[in-house]
Amino acid sequence: MPELPEVETVRRGLNQLTLNRKITGGDVLLHRTIAHPFSVGDFVNGITGSSISAWHRRGKYLLASTTSAAWLGVHLRMTGQLLWLNQNEPLHKHTRVRIFFEDQRELRFVDQRTFGQMWWVPSGMAVEGVITGLAKLAVDPFSPEFTVEYLANKLHNRRRPIKTALLDQSVVAGLGNIYADEALFKSGVLPETLCTNVQLKQIELLRTAIIQVLETSIEAGGTTFSNFLNVKGVNGNYGGVAWVYNRAGEPCKVCGDVIQRIKLGGRSSHFCRQCQV
Repeated sequence: MPELPEVETVRRGLNQLTLNRKITGGDVLLHRTIAHPFSVGDFVNGITGSSISAWHRRGKYLLASTTSAAWLGVHLRMTGQLLWLNQNEPLHKHTRVRIFFEDQRELRFVDQRTFGQMWWVPSGMAVEGVITGLAKLAVDPFSPEFTVEYLANKLHNRRRPIKTALLDQSVVAGLGNIYADEALFKSGVLPETLCTNVQLKQIELLRTAIIQVLETSIEAGGTTFSNFLNVKGVNGNYGGVAWVYNRAGEPCKVCGDVIQRIKLGGRSSHFCRQCQV
């Protein structure tokens, strides 16, 4: 599933390519991709005639503000891609939604697993009231509110592994499996460590590590996994510099010990027992 760096990479690309272009129409090839409004016709009619003023990111959600004071929301879920293409480009078999712009360009939503969603929120409606997942999100790691004190309070008294807690979007918005592994490695904390046993100094290191690994991945254009592509169809490069993620059986880049992999809460966790305690 695309995580914060991948979604941020897409957001930046969309802001470079799609702004201030009139939307001339659309085509919905898989109706259940549209989460709001209920009518696909209303979705297409709603987007037509407006232009996108800016793309924003909330956790793993993309939100476009428009000149009609409405909002377009997108969640890529597991395999969603937003691709900026010419309208005459051959359709990929997993194309779900097409949004047509002037000059024969289009924003194409491709989604193999079909879990991705799109919303059109008309002017006057509260975005959080329609895209209800937004209300459940914690603060963003790049927010000034993401302090050591905030993270300590979120983890305090949680009797579950620190890795599992970090994947909870009500603890940290946008963080997922890849970058939780990376941040725990850089902060020297084992993924199985219970939140109640994590010391304040470790939380300080963890907060810094979360921000650092996310920044590094954004600079690399995200991680290439599954079928993630940016809006120009280019893979991300972070995977080549990962410390532990997807490196089970390989030597640790710091101490040379073998990187291990276990399952926690149904998710893979990668770590080094020498560097993490």
